[in-house]
Amino acid sequence: MNSSGEVIAAILAALDTIDGLRPANTLGTEPPAWWPWDARGFAVDLTPTRVEVRVTAAQLPLTPLLDKAGEAVRAALAGTPWSDARVRLVVTELDAAAFDGEGRVT
Repeated sequence: MNSSGEVIAAILAALDTIDGLRPANTLGTEPPAWWPWDARGFAVDLTPTRVEVRVTAAQLPLTPLLDKAGEAVRAALAGTPWSDARVRLVVTELDAAAFDGEGRVT
């Protein structure tokens, strides 16, 4: 797995295993179902030295959630040209599901 498209697909698959976290929707609306590509890939940037993934969190606390996501992304990068790249997870949005009905953070 060496192409950026394959690596992005592997990162998205890794994020799919983390409950309470999803790739951020960078387009502002849900993409049409007929698009021939996974628009969630726009949440991932690959450079030779850095992998940045923008995410939306639907659970709190963030630290353990992001630790799990970081491990999953790092595993997806193993054996690729980005295996030594710095991984940066950016929470761009907190889903309302992260808060309970009384407005308290859980």
